Order: sequence, then C-alpha cells, then structure tokens
Amino acid sequence: MTIRDHAPVDATATRPPLRDAVTEDGIRDLVDLFYARIRSDPELGPIFARAIPGDWGPHLATMRDFWSSLTLASGRYKGNPLAVHRRIEGMEPHLFDRWLVLFAGTCDELFTRDLAAAFVDKATRIAESFKLGLFYRPDRVWPPRAT
Repeated sequence: MTIRDHAPVDATATRPPLRDAVTEDGIRDLVDLFYARIRSDPELGPIFARAIPGDWGPHLATMRDFWSSLTLASGRYKGNPLAVHRRIEGMEPHLFDRWLVLFAGTCDELFTRDLAAAFVDKATRIAESFKLGLFYRPDRVWPPRAT
C-alpha cells in the first residue's frame, strides 16, 4: 500500500476550489481536517486518544505552528517532536504509513496537485525521520520485517 492508496473523493460533491498556495488558513484547514480523521481512525484514533485525552485545542495549535514554520518559515514552532513521540505508548513503524495515507488524502482534498505533493513530500520525510529516530537500532535489520 502506498500513501496514495486512499478512498477516492466524490467529484460531484460541492466543495471550495483547491488552494494553490500555502496560507495560514490553508494550514488551519489541513490540520483541523486531518486530525478529525486521525481521531476517528480505527488504528490511530486510540493511540492519539491516549496521548491527548482531553482538550485537543492546544495540540491543534501546536500542529498549526509546526506546519506554518515548516512551510512558511514563520518560526512559530518551538519544540522537539521526536522527544514527544518517544513518550507515546503503542507507537509502531507501520502506523506512520497509515498516518501518511490520511495526510495525503487530506492534502489531495484541499490543495492543487503540486501543492499537495509538496506537503506530502515534507510529511514523508518527517515520517521517515521519526521511524529512524524511534525504531532504528544498528544491531537490528532495517527496515523491520513484519512478523
């Protein structure tokens, strides 16, 4: 399964035009829609619910700052996301693939093809970096084999 293997969008549904530039409004829409999908996902939802058991407002604000810093060089994000993810119970390498599928689908619904691809490229690099940071061990086969 690739990150582009997600349910097709209903082309007949009425929706606003796709965004062709990165804006703070577009980042807000991406983060809000993506994390709504995360919360309802059968694989990722329970992990996120344990990690963020209460008010999601601060996490969404942090993610908006993160993507703003990454795509608009706003400098708003200050943090160490890898350290945060090390503390999350239930993290497994394959979950990053699911995360990317949901992210790519959300980007495809909000942005033009080129802009969606730019977001997905950044997300793919982040996911790979996190998988290496969280799971790579020099004395083990990489990538880990399914058991």
